[in-house]
Amino acid sequence: MIRRQRVAAGICALLAALTAGIAFPSGADADEMSARAPKVDLVLDVSGSMRARDIDGQSRMSAAKQAFNEVLDATPEEVQLGIRTLGANYPGDDRRTGCKDTAALYPVGPLNRTDAKTAVATLAPTGWTPIGPALLKAADDLKGGTGSKRIVLISDGEDTCQPLDPCEVARAIASKGIGLTIDTLGLVPNTKLRRQLSCIAEATGGTYTSVEHAAELTDRVNQLVDRAADPVVTPVATKGADQCTDAPALKSGLFTDREEFGQQRWYRVDVNPGQELRASVSVAADRAVNPDYGVLLRAVTTHGREIVRGESAGNGRTDVISTGLRYPKPESDDDMDSGTGTPPAETVCLQVTNSLSAASGVKTTPGMPLELTVDVVDGPSNASDVASFGLGRGWWLLGLLVLTGFVVGLLWGWLSRWRVAVWRTN
Repeated sequence: MIRRQRVAAGICALLAALTAGIAFPSGADADEMSARAPKVDLVLDVSGSMRARDIDGQSRMSAAKQAFNEVLDATPEEVQLGIRTLGANYPGDDRRTGCKDTAALYPVGPLNRTDAKTAVATLAPTGWTPIGPALLKAADDLKGGTGSKRIVLISDGEDTCQPLDPCEVARAIASKGIGLTIDTLGLVPNTKLRRQLSCIAEATGGTYTSVEHAAELTDRVNQLVDRAADPVVTPVATKGADQCTDAPALKSGLFTDREEFGQQRWYRVDVNPGQELRASVSVAADRAVNPDYGVLLRAVTTHGREIVRGESAGNGRTDVISTGLRYPKPESDDDMDSGTGTPPAETVCLQVTNSLSAASGVKTTPGMPLELTVDVVDGPSNASDVASFGLGRGWWLLGLLVLTGFVVGLLWGWLSRWRVAVWRTN
């Protein structure tokens, strides 16, 4: 009986070990996942001017702290995040010392939310605004790994440490080809600040946003951190046409183009019966524009009949305006091609139109950056497709875990009953 007990216990231990091996990755797998993890370095201006109380009745520093705490709560688990400061430690007047004042408040790595919030709570507006040196150090913070790398710079003033021009620093970072993007947020609607922060962002393909409210700051930083967690996709340059018949044929992917003020751009996509077209477009107002504008994305047939549309309006408070649409192409007996017995594809024309206008004295050429995402996927045509949406290949792992748990439960129950029976006989 003792031998049978040992055999049963051994089987249970083996199944438990197999289950643990399935549920938890090996050390090598964990290292590989860490190497591929997206990295974000939040670079915060803590110079003396952050004392100004002009953001919803509170100081700029208080608004930034509030935003950081909310961002830390919402940061995806897979993102390695760090916080770097500029102007946080030296309160004196010596320029040479003040222009070296940048430090890693929380190192880039797996996020401990409590430690990061505790570090943020210690900040107080102090010194200079060494944006250029801070960007150089932030680029070093993000070294290593193969995942996406993003710097998010929040400042309320221009760099005070020239001649190290932060625009030139950003261009030097971009020239290294390390795939690092710098996004900038300005807390003051100042023309010189906007120009400098826009120049920094444009050098690395990032974005500039002017924010005047705490909620806007939180939302924008959250968007940028979430964007770092998205799979890295290399956009393909394309050129839209003035009419659908001359438009480029696009497949699923990310595409970039330029669109002049008030212009229409056309693109074509083939959609088979039973498939769904998902498309979205973003137009970046990379220069001063007049308020009250919009962007329209239409899906129409080759004969000009509108199928569906998406539209969005703006009022000058953001640098990017986006909209999207979905078009499921249903299957029917009428779709069958009498010659081949296969359903023919439908050519859908996508039209992108904007109603932006340039502010006085602003150049209208080249056109504004346009980013178009096209995704043609199989539609949820039956119950099994709907049931598996979101899990994909994870079903086999879930089934295996359920089966393993069932077998372990049976063996454990049998072993327990056997031990009780032995105890009673004795």
